[in-house]
Amino acid sequence: MDKYFIIDFDSTLTRVEAMDLLASISLEGKPQKEEAESKIKELTDLGMNGEISFRDSLKDRLLLLEANKSHLPQLITALKDQVSISFKRNTAFFNEYSDKIYVISNGFREYIEPIVTSLGVLPDHIFANELIFDEKGNIKGFDENNPLSKDGGKAAIIRSLDLDGDIYVIGDGHNDYEIKAAGLANKFYAFTENISREKVMEKADHIAPSLDEVLFENKINSAISYPKNRIKVLLLENVHPIGVSLLEKEGFSVEVYPAGLDEDELCEKIKGISILGLRSKTQLSRKVIESADRLMAVGAFCIGTNQIDLDACQERGVAVFNAPFSNTRSVVELAIGSIIMLIRNIFDKSVLMHHGKWDKSASGSKEIRGKKLGLIGYGNIGAQLSVLAESIGMDVYYYDTEEKLALGNATKLDSLEELLAEADVVSLHVDGRIENTNIIGKREFDLMKEGVIFLNLSRGHVVDITALKEAITSKKVAGSAVDVFPVEPKSNNDPFENELRGLPNIILTPHIGGSTEEAQVNIGQFVPARIMDYINTGTTTNSVNFPNLQLPRLQNAHRLIHIHKNVPGIIAKINQLFAEHEINIVGQYLKTNEKIGYVITDIDKAYSKDLIKALRAIDHTIKFRVLY
Repeated sequence: MDKYFIIDFDSTLTRVEAMDLLASISLEGKPQKEEAESKIKELTDLGMNGEISFRDSLKDRLLLLEANKSHLPQLITALKDQVSISFKRNTAFFNEYSDKIYVISNGFREYIEPIVTSLGVLPDHIFANELIFDEKGNIKGFDENNPLSKDGGKAAIIRSLDLDGDIYVIGDGHNDYEIKAAGLANKFYAFTENISREKVMEKADHIAPSLDEVLFENKINSAISYPKNRIKVLLLENVHPIGVSLLEKEGFSVEVYPAGLDEDELCEKIKGISILGLRSKTQLSRKVIESADRLMAVGAFCIGTNQIDLDACQERGVAVFNAPFSNTRSVVELAIGSIIMLIRNIFDKSVLMHHGKWDKSASGSKEIRGKKLGLIGYGNIGAQLSVLAESIGMDVYYYDTEEKLALGNATKLDSLEELLAEADVVSLHVDGRIENTNIIGKREFDLMKEGVIFLNLSRGHVVDITALKEAITSKKVAGSAVDVFPVEPKSNNDPFENELRGLPNIILTPHIGGSTEEAQVNIGQFVPARIMDYINTGTTTNSVNFPNLQLPRLQNAHRLIHIHKNVPGIIAKINQLFAEHEINIVGQYLKTNEKIGYVITDIDKAYSKDLIKALRAIDHTIKFRVLY
């Protein structure tokens, strides 16, 4: 049975209503422009929702336009730039199905035909209203004998065509739905890429956020292998709105949840999710990952990834991305500010003043200039803190288990013990690996100087909290700033319980080291960009658990992505299958780590489904997907 596709023009094939655009052109410079444009848009919406007759809507809009034939070339040029994105990328569909595609519009042929014929639509497959001009070229009306100038006009055109086959209507308005309501179409797709009309969507057989969705549903090849609206994204813990916006703009179906979820809740919530975004509170355990049936990528909207079981993700072919640099400056500034506040004993004095007590004294208040800052961990944050601290007069020492080049005049020490004995201020900047649990405990506090200032802005589990409390109460530690805790509330509505509460000269902050507006914007931009690169091209740059591959944009080929256990012979089996199916390899990229192999193969357009089945069936395959 043949399939015929009936496509609307305004706000479907193009991103705009053409008459709205014509109004902005014809009314340019006229005092009534703003009022007329608003009224035209209102009339358009009323007509599209079926709240007034289409003919009344059309007549009233034309009267407001004050347009001339001379405005049409400018309108056509503007409309060519306004073709809907998913239509632009699927020109192959128009070429292959040119005899099965009809554009039926209540708009006007004068500007519709130049646009849709450039896509490959046949001129005699275009049905639209026609304008009437006076002797000066002014638009004075339209052909009222044309069925499309009346309510039910689209249904009348379909009847006259007498198409022998299944009919699918793609549109955004009530008059598109009328074709299905008249019993003349198998299915009505409410097209929502450009505008969503609730009253139209309620009557639709299927919501189509893009043309890709229609083609996928009808098993027709499209420019992308899988409609992005079917890719579900779950973002937890108040990810910055810019991150939400970027993923929505990409076309993904995005759900936002304001807090973290416990393991059982997430096991249920993650079903059907392809992309998960989280911050530091949500624990992505092996149990959760094994409950995920569609998970492709995880975005950690923070620096650390110790809340994620990276091995389990790797074993399941799930790429994990984080933001290793995006909030570095914010954490460093909190550290500098805390050091100054603590060494001057400002925090306690401020608290006293809020209780009406005036304690003007220099006792226990010092400058930071000339003091020795000891950094445990010299990664991105530790190194940047080193530079800033030195620039305001501190002497910097650091210890790291890995070999790190000193910046500025910082001095590398050979042991943790040496650093603890040397430093006036100790600041922790280590990662969250399990081996770092309680690396600072009673023994380490005993090794520190009397009256040391101690900061932990790294991970909650790396400090023995009871030992820290004892060091503060014994005055071994003169002041402390703690931003991270072994157990943290899941949301702002949950209480904070910790034995450090109420101790003198200790600044407790609710894990906000990276919580500045600038940092959250940076993270909100960085992480979605990495995820979109991975979904769209297979690029794994900055993944923390996948081999890192930077891939070129795909052109005139299919991209096959094969993730497998790193065992010998896989690439040979892949290439043997290509040879057996006489497939020409345009480009191939391979990278491995100790556990998995990541092979990207670009091939010519022609390939069989048997090849795909065979590639999926190779022993030790973890995941396989196709990019068009």
